Amino acid sequence: MARLVRNSVSGTLAGMALPLLAGTFAMNAYNLTDTWFVSRLGTDALAAMSFTFPVVMLLGFLMRGLGTGAMTLVAHALGGKRHNTAARISTHAVLLSLAVSMILAAAGEATIAPVFSRLGASGEILRMTGQYMRIWYVGMTFRALSMLFADIIIATGRTKAASILIVCGTLINFVLDPVMIFGLLGFPAMGIRGAALATVISQAVVMAVSFRVLHGRYRLVAFRSLSPRKILASWRRILRFGVPSTLSSVLTPISSAVVIRIVSGFGHAAVAAIGVASRIEMFAFMIPMTVGVSMVPFVAQNFGARRFDRIRTARRGTTIFALAYGLAVAAIFIAAARPLGGLFSEDPAVIDVLARYIYLTSLGYGLLEVHRYSTFILIGIHRPVSSALLNALRTLVLLIPLTLLGASWLGLTGVFGGRLATDIVAGIAGIAVTARALGREREE
Repeated sequence: MARLVRNSVSGTLAGMALPLLAGTFAMNAYNLTDTWFVSRLGTDALAAMSFTFPVVMLLGFLMRGLGTGAMTLVAHALGGKRHNTAARISTHAVLLSLAVSMILAAAGEATIAPVFSRLGASGEILRMTGQYMRIWYVGMTFRALSMLFADIIIATGRTKAASILIVCGTLINFVLDPVMIFGLLGFPAMGIRGAALATVISQAVVMAVSFRVLHGRYRLVAFRSLSPRKILASWRRILRFGVPSTLSSVLTPISSAVVIRIVSGFGHAAVAAIGVASRIEMFAFMIPMTVGVSMVPFVAQNFGARRFDRIRTARRGTTIFALAYGLAVAAIFIAAARPLGGLFSEDPAVIDVLARYIYLTSLGYGLLEVHRYSTFILIGIHRPVSSALLNALRTLVLLIPLTLLGASWLGLTGVFGGRLATDIVAGIAGIAVTARALGREREE
């Protein structure tokens, strides 16, 4: 585990990021698989599934925040060669995740009808949404713990193991979906409930195997001495990272919803083009995002070992990588903008809007990734509030106001120009904030 503070910086980050790429693909395929199989049941079932997405996403952000806190603290302890501390934090994080997930599941189960009615579901669609979520809530603890265990495994630097577990969960879900939804191999047809049950079973299997890895191989989960005082102390430390991380994550879908609302004023073609563009960007950003995920444990372990020279080297190297990758993707996207649009739509209006979007926003891709890397570095050096504020700067201070301003001045082109300006300013701000933060840490 000490290789994160000893081996070459570039080799370590590449060795962590590459295995995570398969896991990232698998996570995207997870939801896509469920959606595709449920779509075979008809429009009502697909609509019911769509209504579950914002709630599932929000709860995922809440649990991911706990995982980020645990991952950072465990990596920091391992970097400082304090394995017992890392094991204590991991164990206490499991208890916290159990408590939070059970509370959220109970609250969710009790509020299915009012929550989804408020979101717009009614009649048969509301009934089907309830069928799915009741099973999903039963298995929420499995999902929460499997996410937490994956984050703790990543904290050790063993990203390959975490990626394999994610891929296995996706494969299990892929096999179980048609069996349980349509009633194959003698299994009763459960419809949309089958999709939920397949998800719960696959996550339960991943959770069990992950626990075995952490407990048996890495000795990072051990329920021996459970002092209430130490448990509460660990929970406070985890939540110190988890709460800002959760708030920061929630800002992204909120700002996206606001931008979509602004774009909707320019017609359905504009909304369709933005929807296509977001999916294209999701896949384009998967490679740099795996580097970003690797940054948190790498920086945290080196912060624990007081190796600021390695953190600065990683910061410089990832900044260059982000800018170079962003320029390369921008060049490809600009050259292929209209053919890409033609793959998703035959409507000339949609293709035209998508092309305009790509021509402008792709120029900021590199600095967008620099901004993201900056937030990860700040989390790794125990500045979660600064990380959340940097994200709030991009979404609340820059993106929404500049998008509104651009729309009023230049119409749809101004909206895209506002996004470009946001990414440029946010990236430069990220460079400045991380430089200042690392300078202060070095002085202390």
